[in-house]
Amino acid sequence: MRFGILGPLTVWRDDGQLLELGTPKARVLLAVLLCRAGHLASEDQLASALWGDTPPKSATKNVQTYVHRLRRQLGDPARVVRQGTGYLVPVERNELDAATFEHLADAGRAAETAGAPEEASRRLHEALALWRGPAFGDLTDVPMLAAEAVRLDEVRLSALQSRIAVDLVLGRHTELLGELTALTREHPLRERLRAQLMLALYRCGRRADALAEYTRARETLIEETGLDPSGELHDLQERILAQDPSLDLSSRVATTLTNAPAVPAPAELPPDIADFTGRDDEVDGLTEVLTTPRPGAVAMAGIAGLGGLGKTTLAVHVAHRVAGHFQDGQLYADLRGASADPARPEDVLSRFLFALGISAAAIPDQLDERVALFRSCLASRRVLVLLDNVAGEEQVRPLLPGGPGTAVLLTGRVRLVGIEGASLLELDVLPSAKAIELLSAIVGEDRIQDDPDAAREITRLCGRVPLAVRISAARLLSRRQWTLSRLAEVLGEERHRLDELVAGDLDVRAGFELSYRMLPGGAQRAFRLAGLLDAPDFASWAVAALLDVPVREAEHEIETLVDAHLLNLTRTDETGALRYRFHDLIRLYARERSRREDADAERRAALARALGAWLALAESAAEHVPGPCYAPMHSGASRWRLPAAASGRLLADPMAWFGAEHAALMAGVAQACEAGMTQLAWDLAGSTETYLNVRGLYDGWQRMHEQALALCRETGDTRGEAVLMRGLLEVTTWRSPAGPGPAMAQLRAGASQLLDLFTQLDDPVGRADALATVAWGMTADGDGAAALALAERALRTAVDAGYLGGQARAYHVMAIVHGEDDPHGAVEVLERATPVVEALGNAHYTATITQFLGAAKTFCGDVAAGQELLERSLAMARRLNDRYLETFSLLYLSKLFVAVGDERARATVELTLTHSENGNFGHHLADALGVLGRLHLAEGDARAAVAALERSVRMWRTRGWIPYLARTLRSLGDALDAAGDPPRARAVWDESRELFRGISDEDGTRTLDARLA
Repeated sequence: MRFGILGPLTVWRDDGQLLELGTPKARVLLAVLLCRAGHLASEDQLASALWGDTPPKSATKNVQTYVHRLRRQLGDPARVVRQGTGYLVPVERNELDAATFEHLADAGRAAETAGAPEEASRRLHEALALWRGPAFGDLTDVPMLAAEAVRLDEVRLSALQSRIAVDLVLGRHTELLGELTALTREHPLRERLRAQLMLALYRCGRRADALAEYTRARETLIEETGLDPSGELHDLQERILAQDPSLDLSSRVATTLTNAPAVPAPAELPPDIADFTGRDDEVDGLTEVLTTPRPGAVAMAGIAGLGGLGKTTLAVHVAHRVAGHFQDGQLYADLRGASADPARPEDVLSRFLFALGISAAAIPDQLDERVALFRSCLASRRVLVLLDNVAGEEQVRPLLPGGPGTAVLLTGRVRLVGIEGASLLELDVLPSAKAIELLSAIVGEDRIQDDPDAAREITRLCGRVPLAVRISAARLLSRRQWTLSRLAEVLGEERHRLDELVAGDLDVRAGFELSYRMLPGGAQRAFRLAGLLDAPDFASWAVAALLDVPVREAEHEIETLVDAHLLNLTRTDETGALRYRFHDLIRLYARERSRREDADAERRAALARALGAWLALAESAAEHVPGPCYAPMHSGASRWRLPAAASGRLLADPMAWFGAEHAALMAGVAQACEAGMTQLAWDLAGSTETYLNVRGLYDGWQRMHEQALALCRETGDTRGEAVLMRGLLEVTTWRSPAGPGPAMAQLRAGASQLLDLFTQLDDPVGRADALATVAWGMTADGDGAAALALAERALRTAVDAGYLGGQARAYHVMAIVHGEDDPHGAVEVLERATPVVEALGNAHYTATITQFLGAAKTFCGDVAAGQELLERSLAMARRLNDRYLETFSLLYLSKLFVAVGDERARATVELTLTHSENGNFGHHLADALGVLGRLHLAEGDARAAVAALERSVRMWRTRGWIPYLARTLRSLGDALDAAGDPPRARAVWDESRELFRGISDEDGTRTLDARLA
């Protein structure tokens, strides 16, 4: 049986099988006995190890029980011997790895003293090989074991330093560099290790690095201990400075190492780039990889990326920067990986061997023999190998050195993930500021400063690709009369941009061409058709639709494009799907290829399939998103449907799917409009309405609908026009208008047109929605009687059509008409609406009716019920993540708090204002400003009240809600009067009175008459 404590506690049977030790307590017990191998451990010591300072009363009995179990596990009662009040485990030296280690270490040091370095090295290597990790593994929370672990580790370090010393005597300094570097970083205060690293560096011809190591050691020692290095370390520094011959290897070893051919060191690097810029982080990272020794391994880095990103330029720049670390030379080869005729490894090796001093006659014929000779030549040298434009792992493997001391830098358009130990850098386009810096470095800072906006636009149109920026700069240099704006205008022609990105032998398109030609046929087709999409990014199912193939097949082609750096994997979206995007210039090239190789009909059909896939998913997702109570209305556009299981996974969270695809859907509507695909355009736009409403994304909603609406009118698609008008009126009713003119005037005109369209289509569902919308406009004008009549007509139409959503909308309008002036009427209407909304099952509308009912009850004087309902609606809105609904509930809670003098009023109205500003909720913002003004007035701050109320009035004038404007003007007059400005107050009151008269509000009129009197 053998025991191991130099690492996790382990027991091996005589047949080599591991023995299961059972419970943690059994492991601790055995570890303590082995820690005192051959010596007695008292029961008190064992109890302390097992339970610390608080052993149980039955500790002695428990120890005996654990010993009994341990004997059974070991299968030999004699293995644990009781003596007096303690126990011991008798072991032979060869049975315990720690005993074996100390014996071998002592033998090694004895051989070192006797002048037998070979024997000393062998013994010490054997000793150190017994260590499997920190002594006792995870059991060092036991103080006795922790102390022994520290002692053993100190013995290990002593043996390690002795082994390194004899290996240095044997001339193994090159192999030791990586290990010594790591050890000095791990044990920065051990001066002997520092001295050994300095000696190894010096013997490798790195005298400057050896001296730098002394400086590092001195700084560390002073910082950590306040002491200077010892005399021994200082003496070594002086001897290195003097190049003391005693530091050299013995003549036997020196003779062995000086058999290299007496030829000049190769210096094959291409010239560095004088205006190199923009890759500081990448340069630093690659430099560190190439110059940091790795024990027993070649330092290796790879740069992968699209043609034109500057892989070779970066590699050459870094190679020149680190060349001083490789005094035995630098080898370079262009492997032509992107060409039809890649370089053969045997040919490259032949040239490398010749550069290293091997005569042509001595170069073997076979590849494996050349590889062996190449690695032998580099075994004792410090050489940098730059392999540019690599085709793949198979091509490059024979060209890799075999041992430490050398470094390899690779570039290529493919990811060399199969090269073990290589640090891989995926090169991307330049950051915007660095791209401008590169342009400035070439054309001169003065020209950039003359028109910085044009400079930014040039680099944007170049996609921040270094080659494209260089070409643009070259064109500016060759056309001194051109302004930067002129070049930006030329590059702005998208279809001809690649034609313009050519200068001399520099050609952006040519780089893309090489990568495209390397693709298999299926990947080429995927590249061409995916380039048709305007979506900023997309998932694999969209490419499947373009190709009309299963998603798995599309994913195979996508991975080929990603590996070729023609398509970028950008992120994992909210549904868990991977998303991909083209660089702008590559997308242009893909479209160029598609125009050349694909028939117009095929391209149009592919685009229709992709947009049809988005539509199929969008209309399914919209059914499960709570939003406006519109009946879904769709077109007869063709859908491309995923298998049910796949679409089910994507739409498991419909809001997440819309979040992932929002930008793509917006782009899809615009692209459908441009392609004249009317039904796809309006149906895609309409299917996004519920999501956009919940998220408050009004700008995109309005822009998208207006674009598709124009196409519907142009092509005579009445149904599409009606659906889009319905959605547009929803978004323009409640948000700040994008242009001048009262929003409600636009609403009235649009609602009347909408009613005509649905009447023309003989669609009662649409007609009910249109009638409710017309009623909104009349409510805004203050014509409550007409609005109420229209809302009741909308209700009857919806009831006849069995349209629950229309009924809910009609009740909603009725409640608005009754409003703050007739809250009891509003409560009656909303209570009638409640069962309809419950039957509808739309969480959005449930929250809406709840909040309106809360507001109405508050104005009826039932403050407790009103507050409870508003707080309930607030919780509903937050669960739905609907900021618009949340803001409404906060608005009416703030009104309630102001009315009852609740201290929460200010915080609530300020949060309402923040949400309104951020969401561009014009109606809520104007109303909240009025609440804030009245709060300021109640607190006696008339000046602040005037400021808030004036801003509210300005917004109501733009929006055109006359009842709200009249009430806010009345409050503004009160604030002006309190601020000591009676003339202005009277003028404002007078305007408010006229508005109240215009809408037949007798209470409002009487109130103002009294104030003006």
